[in-house]
Amino acid sequence: MHDYLAIRTAHAQGESKRSIARRLRRSQDTVRAAVASETGRPPPYRRGTPSACPKLGPFVGVIDAILAADESAPVKQRHTAMQVYRRLVAEHAYRGGYDQVRRHIGRQRRDRRQTLIPLRHEPGERIECDFGQVRVDFPDGRRVVDVLVMVWSFSHAPFMMALPSQRTESVLSGMTAGLHFFGAVAREVWWDNPKTIATVILRGRERVLNVDYAHLASHYRFDPRACMPARGQEKPDVESGVKALQKRACTPVPMAADLDELNRQLHEFCLNELSRTVSGQKQTIGERFALEKPHALPMPAHHFDPCVSSAAVADKYQTVVLDNNRYSVPRDTAFCQVTVKAYVERVVILQSDRTVAEHRRSFGRGELVLDPLHYLAALRVRPGALDHGGVFKDWKLPVVFEQLRQRLEQEHGTRGGVRNYVRVLQLLGRHPAQRVVDAIGRLWHRVHLRAEDLEHKTEFLAAADTLVVKNASPSARNPGAPAPGTHVPLPDLRRFNQLMPSYIQGETL
Repeated sequence: MHDYLAIRTAHAQGESKRSIARRLRRSQDTVRAAVASETGRPPPYRRGTPSACPKLGPFVGVIDAILAADESAPVKQRHTAMQVYRRLVAEHAYRGGYDQVRRHIGRQRRDRRQTLIPLRHEPGERIECDFGQVRVDFPDGRRVVDVLVMVWSFSHAPFMMALPSQRTESVLSGMTAGLHFFGAVAREVWWDNPKTIATVILRGRERVLNVDYAHLASHYRFDPRACMPARGQEKPDVESGVKALQKRACTPVPMAADLDELNRQLHEFCLNELSRTVSGQKQTIGERFALEKPHALPMPAHHFDPCVSSAAVADKYQTVVLDNNRYSVPRDTAFCQVTVKAYVERVVILQSDRTVAEHRRSFGRGELVLDPLHYLAALRVRPGALDHGGVFKDWKLPVVFEQLRQRLEQEHGTRGGVRNYVRVLQLLGRHPAQRVVDAIGRLWHRVHLRAEDLEHKTEFLAAADTLVVKNASPSARNPGAPAPGTHVPLPDLRRFNQLMPSYIQGETL
């Protein structure tokens, strides 16, 4: 470069090319090339013939064949340069160095690498979705939590929600919550190709959608799109959102009592993100989302039910099976066909559009989720199951019930006492436990206590509660209105003989 500078400067001052060549001791061809240069820089060195590879040359075809075979292999099961080198040494008696192999493979893979085109999405056009995983400290220890991430491609507005799993019901529940958080629906929603979204991958971008996900798309009227397999770069916005979740929202490792508290923290993070400005943009995320929202689809008038429904038949144990777990149903539902609706946090069982049971969702295997109230009808026929059925052994009742059983067995014998106690337990199927406890307390002073007396007293308390609510409701709706008169029902003379002794003994009605 310095020679070019001296030559071109001297020639510009009028010195001849021959004089310059003689003075600087350069050939006249070099001087002429420097003077004629359009850029004023010496041309780069270019090899006239390819470099000879006396040791690697015979093995280039073997290396290229290995790399070609890797194109159809899984990404994590392809050869590294060192593995190719070892195969050449072991299988083909290669005696050259590793660096030659590495440089050749680097050139081949560089030529095969795919380039990308910068994309620009219109407002309201696209949402990208994916799951990310973070570790969270709960009271019982550190656990891995699945988090659904949704990001708008134009404004980069995010939504994050921790869920128990990546199952279909989690996708439905998380996306429903996300769309209500945004208050708008994009015209296109992009995912990878999990089974919860696409059950079958066809040619190109054609997919057979999961039925429940198709139901969600139909309800919100968005176009469900899927990336090409192993092409995560087709949804870069949500990939950046997952990194934001891991690096900023959950660094340091968050502490939470449960998923609800963790979701409150993620919700706060998403709201704070609206005031951030993305690199290369002049407006904040919130300002860009305000511009984007009018171009998106409006929310539907009706709420989506985010559950996975399936048909089942209740067996002789009054249970239905869902994901290798059993959930109980009432006695009159046994041997009948029911619909099981699996939500993220609960399971609802319906018979002819009537809800017959509701349980917490279990994500274990082989677990029994039973409600003791469902087995009270069968208990009257088989009272012996009271001490042998696990559903009753694990039933947490107020202490007064155990005291009542002991007293009934003392007064009526073991078998008679158990039968009376079972009749009292059956009241819990129609009345709240506190009302039955009140009835027991009001009759505890009696010399002889029977289940029939407790049934009558519980029904009497229920009627009294109903009367109080009926008389209080008009004034509650209009505090300025005068209180209505008290209406006392006509006495039931059939109960006269029963009520009189208790009244004489000072019993409180």
